[in-house]
Amino acid sequence: MYKMAPFIKDDDSEVLRFIGQNNFALVTGIGMEYPVASQLPLEIIKENDQLFFLGHLMRNTDHHTGFLKNPKVLIVFTSPHAFIDAGWYTNPAVASTVNYMSVHAQGELVFTDEKGTYDAIKEVTNKHIEQGTPGSFENIPSDYVDQMLKAIVGFRIEVKNLQHVFKLSQNRDKSDRENIIKKLLTRSNEGDAFIAGEMQKRL
Repeated sequence: MYKMAPFIKDDDSEVLRFIGQNNFALVTGIGMEYPVASQLPLEIIKENDQLFFLGHLMRNTDHHTGFLKNPKVLIVFTSPHAFIDAGWYTNPAVASTVNYMSVHAQGELVFTDEKGTYDAIKEVTNKHIEQGTPGSFENIPSDYVDQMLKAIVGFRIEVKNLQHVFKLSQNRDKSDRENIIKKLLTRSNEGDAFIAGEMQKRL
């Protein structure tokens, strides 16, 4: 992971908040022939000082068989990004760059039993769908849930290492950062408003 001191936070709470807000993550591992990956919604659980990710995926896919073979996985959480024009700096005679936020977690994945899979489905559904609405978990027919349990499998990832880069022009002076925010807010590229907002929080 590309890391420079200005882009690293000492406060783990901000990192945990970020992954909680961007929990549709890329889970990657070693497959039978090539690396495998799947984008999955994850639940973030902290038990004492240990971090875990919970989720579920389809059975009998390349990533399922890959993770059975090798449970060591890399999980990538990312934000929108924005291209930063060096012409916005007081001294533009340097390279342009990209601002972004990213967290990489290394861990070991363990597949759960049927009850664990059931709990994973319920947890994700209840988090995103209001209970009592037509799509809530209690309104899913039990026979449909039983059918799903044959097609998917839950998992739990124990996080062994957590690294991050929050690259938001912290290595530029305040006047440059203010001008970058101003320029981003005049553009309409995807990610510009997000990065401008994150930079504004850090002025």
